Amino acid sequence: MIFTRRLRETLEGIGTRAGITFAARLPDGSEFVAGQGAPAFTADFHTRGALLGVLARGHMGFVEGYFNQTIDVEGDLGAALAAGMVSRFDQSGGLNALENRLHEWRHSNRDPGRAKDNARAHYGLGTPFYKLWLDEALMMYTCGYWPEGTRTLEEAQRNKVDHVCRKIQLRQGERFIDIGCGFGGFMFRAHEACGATGVGLNAATEQVDWLRDEIERRGLGASLQVREADFREVDGPYDKVVSIGTLEHAGRDQIPEVVRAHADFLKPGGLGLLHFIGHVGRFETELFIRKHVFPGGWIPCLADVIVEMERSGLEVIDIENLRRHYAPTLDAWAERFEARWDAIHALDPKRFDERFRRIWRTYLIGCAEMFRSANGYTHLFQIVFSKGNVTRSNYPMSRAHLYER
Repeated sequence: MIFTRRLRETLEGIGTRAGITFAARLPDGSEFVAGQGAPAFTADFHTRGALLGVLARGHMGFVEGYFNQTIDVEGDLGAALAAGMVSRFDQSGGLNALENRLHEWRHSNRDPGRAKDNARAHYGLGTPFYKLWLDEALMMYTCGYWPEGTRTLEEAQRNKVDHVCRKIQLRQGERFIDIGCGFGGFMFRAHEACGATGVGLNAATEQVDWLRDEIERRGLGASLQVREADFREVDGPYDKVVSIGTLEHAGRDQIPEVVRAHADFLKPGGLGLLHFIGHVGRFETELFIRKHVFPGGWIPCLADVIVEMERSGLEVIDIENLRRHYAPTLDAWAERFEARWDAIHALDPKRFDERFRRIWRTYLIGCAEMFRSANGYTHLFQIVFSKGNVTRSNYPMSRAHLYER
């Protein structure tokens, strides 16, 4: 009885703070509605353990109950996750903070071998898996660029690569390095559109093996290569440096050395771009995302990144916040993931089981709501930088070149 009363008080508080009406169904079959009007979703608690988990660990108890199928969500999962964020229910729980510290101790990227294992845990799920729901042409697994008139995920990802190429003034005959190159989408598009040659750096063996074969299949071995290595292993210098969605995997204590490596990859006077998810202010990275999706991952503070860039002799030329562009990207991924789940499950029924589906639904849908949130502190930054100060002769005096077609 006390669990039921406390849970009801907790859930009603969430509904009030979030301004979202929802229903709850308890293990004894009783139901109640938090808020006024038609519920956006129903949280169905199947066991007393699920109730205790929510009371003891807040949102982590809720999402892990959902993963374990002791809690079901009927209706709009995005509304359920948004309610937790807006009401700050996702920031509750001393037990979660303790577990987050334990996770850092066990999975820190301080050791390159552990960093490689962490990368493979997520990016080593296999190209057939990612191919089912990423954009078809480039298979970019990072935020797209959705200026007015953009209609599809494919357009948004091509827009993003072209936007980056314009930002770093990539030209024919130049040689670039793509740090954390994924499936090579930037490399292929940069070579096609700009005539540049380059090297991709990647720690995930599975992606490297696929990309090597793909480069060979396309007959581009003389122009593009891929190297399996930690992104602290510098072999530069290069004319241009691109890092798209890699800094988040550096780890909590590795930001200084990874930023320094970006500088070491670059020739004096060269240009680079750092594209990363970052916090405005210093915050702990969400336990759910580290424990269940990106082991070892860490979302850095924008100010800390800029300080390390200055210490490494890099001039910050431009900073663009693309936070609003990530929600439609994640929406598109989530929609395709849902539509193609049967095909994903068929790839490996043991690996891609119902628990996996629920974790990834929560990850994709929840992150979309996080980037859509009006009061969030997680953003998506693109920083253009140079090694040493630029001059009037080697970089435009305005941003007009960014919007030329």
